[in-house]
Amino acid sequence: MMATTHALWGMALALPVFAAAPEYAPVAFAAGLLGGLAPDLDLYTGHRKTLHYPVYASVAAIPAIAFAVLFPSTATVALAVGLAAAALHAGSDVLGGGLELRPWEGNSERAVYSHYHGRWLRPRQLVRYDGAPEDLALAGVAAVPLALVGDVVFATLSLALVAVSAVYVLLRRRLAAFAARLACLLPTAVHPYVPARYLET
Repeated sequence: MMATTHALWGMALALPVFAAAPEYAPVAFAAGLLGGLAPDLDLYTGHRKTLHYPVYASVAAIPAIAFAVLFPSTATVALAVGLAAAALHAGSDVLGGGLELRPWEGNSERAVYSHYHGRWLRPRQLVRYDGAPEDLALAGVAAVPLALVGDVVFATLSLALVAVSAVYVLLRRRLAAFAARLACLLPTAVHPYVPARYLET
């Protein structure tokens, strides 16, 4: 799924905080945004493996949420929402396409790496690939409640993320072709530092 979809769903996890303890809502929205984006910081180094923990992040989020409910504070709420958003990101990646430059071709059996199982989980392709129309629909579903009830800053941000998502969806296939052409133009000495999927023909 798109990074923007993960960010929006991470922010959506803060909506219960907004309803129950609005004084913690700003930090919860920020933590959801950052937690939803954080796993993709491994984009160029072991993508969907280095920072993706579908099982361990989920296990860690449960006590963090319980602790935040029992002892609410800026720190506990931020930790709970951030971990939950990171877990949702890693877990939902298995529902998308495989880890390849053109995931709509369906040639990859690697969706996300499970450190608990010690293997790659295969893509379920309920969302065919990042940037598919259904990916944009999921982003929109998360953005609606954020735009209606969220803090004005995060409501505006959610609408901006949907707009960025829409542009990405329109350009997705062209961007893959452009990235492949660009990677081939790089000096051979740089190739070991470029993810293999960009060098595939």
